Amino acid sequence: MIPRNMLTGLVLAGGAGRRMGGRDKGLEPFAGRPMVAYVCARLSGRVSELWISANRHPDEYRRYADRVLADAPPPGMAQDSGAEHGYQGPLMGLYTGLSAAQTPWLVVLPCDTPALPDDVIERLAAAVDDDAEIVVAHDGERAHHVIALVRTGLAAPLGQAIERGVRSVKDFYAGHAVRYVNMADRAAGLANVNTAAERGRLEAMLEQEAAVCR
Repeated sequence: MIPRNMLTGLVLAGGAGRRMGGRDKGLEPFAGRPMVAYVCARLSGRVSELWISANRHPDEYRRYADRVLADAPPPGMAQDSGAEHGYQGPLMGLYTGLSAAQTPWLVVLPCDTPALPDDVIERLAAAVDDDAEIVVAHDGERAHHVIALVRTGLAAPLGQAIERGVRSVKDFYAGHAVRYVNMADRAAGLANVNTAAERGRLEAMLEQEAAVCR
């Protein structure tokens, strides 16, 4: 396990929430609590600082984190480049977090994954080796690029990539040493909740699992 003083935690909550009707997904209720609260619980006690990347409702998010970061584009980027109503996408949140972190590693989790495995950080950290720059969760069928450990030394290369027009997390990772962690046993917990229907299905699934365990 990477010691907590070498980890900064970042929850990405800076999206536009288009498939949720423009609502702020991190603050949407899930089983009685905002989704972001569940994600922050996975980081609490395991990182030196817990941050949330958010472009609106900073006061509400501050209840769950040590710090709230709004997107801060690299200096060479045109301010309207790739923006949609002020939302630059997860790559910009990642860049902002990497640039601000003072630890060797940044743990990145999305705000709309309230059923993440309790040991998601430990499982990611176990895959780190001397050459790894990025460690990504994989559900057995696809990679979840923003459930990841990222070396903070990648801040400058990421800023340069954004200035060149790269907007996809997957595209940026392609040029670096990535390790994948098979979490197929908890695949459902890695999935993003993008719609009210998906939220309802996941709530029902977790309720059934809890009933079996009782």
